[in-house]
Amino acid sequence: MLIGVLELQGDFEKHHQIMSELGIESIPIKTHHDLEKVEGCIIPGGESTTLSILMERYQMINPIKSFSKSFPVLGTCAGLIMMATGVQDDRITPLGILNVQVNRNAYGRQIHSGTKTIQMHWKESIFSIPATMIRAPKIESVGNNVTILADWEESPIAVMDGHHIGMNFHPELNNVSLFHQILFQPKSQNYYKPNQEKNVS
Repeated sequence: MLIGVLELQGDFEKHHQIMSELGIESIPIKTHHDLEKVEGCIIPGGESTTLSILMERYQMINPIKSFSKSFPVLGTCAGLIMMATGVQDDRITPLGILNVQVNRNAYGRQIHSGTKTIQMHWKESIFSIPATMIRAPKIESVGNNVTILADWEESPIAVMDGHHIGMNFHPELNNVSLFHQILFQPKSQNYYKPNQEKNVS
């Protein structure tokens, strides 16, 4: 399976590292032609208004929408914002991949950012994982078809809609590979265990 990481803006290199550690090849996505080569896509964190402008400038909005109908997409932080159906900011042109409504920067500015320990639910297991939130968006509401994978202070922070996952934090910064595994290694039985990950306390 070849996975593409959108490299218009944001911290995309960490996602390549996770893919490499999972033994999955990944390539940069910079034009809509690159999407024709891959079977999955990652939209990394960054600055969502800038990312939206660049995606429109490079004509990536409609190609990613079409791609998502057949292939999995994973988004972190700004990636989640872009994947949402609705965003409380007119400067954002959302992709409508995840049936959620999002309020960007709802958890405060950079000074309020930090790492929390959260409980992640997957199949019959509960995983305790670190979640680094940086000017994190808030998922205000979810559609009936959306599965909440994790929450924080009674609000969803990781969701799954069909074959797509979005989260308001940065698992790649703590080398948490669970979400990447769920989407891109669906037959794997060796899911994330804290003592298998690096830089996790």
